[in-house]
Amino acid sequence: MNLLVAADKNWAIGKRGKLLVSIPEDQRLFREETIGKVIVMGRKTLESLPGGQPLYGRKNVVLTRNRELTKKGVEFFYDMETALSFLGQFPTEDIFVIGGAEIYREFLPYCDTAHVTRIDYAYEADTYFPDLDANPEWAVTAESEEKTYFSICYAFRRYERRE
Repeated sequence: MNLLVAADKNWAIGKRGKLLVSIPEDQRLFREETIGKVIVMGRKTLESLPGGQPLYGRKNVVLTRNRELTKKGVEFFYDMETALSFLGQFPTEDIFVIGGAEIYREFLPYCDTAHVTRIDYAYEADTYFPDLDANPEWAVTAESEEKTYFSICYAFRRYERRE
């Protein structure tokens, strides 16, 4: 499985349920990577999508404790075991975990690749992603050149779980 995340220099990913920053190239890469694939998220991430609607052209999977939720185009699961069983029907390389923080933490042990947009800035935040640089199980296997969007410097990094 894959993870897709944008994190600042302190591995912060959000504040008050919102992303820290919006970078068009990051959004384009997200779209290209996930179209026709399976995306896994939590309820709050689903609610943060445009109109609170599932993303078109993808299989939307939501892990939530709220058993009352229903939404057309979304597969809801209430525990990891059932969600993982459902995801087992898809090639692991076609599954992308897209947040939020609790979902990232729960699925990290099952992922072997993380696509991280590292933003060279420390934002004020209340939500964080696990620090893969400090985790000996993960290694950077690819990195883009530094890019800029107005005053925001960032790079795309690919982390892979070590054997």
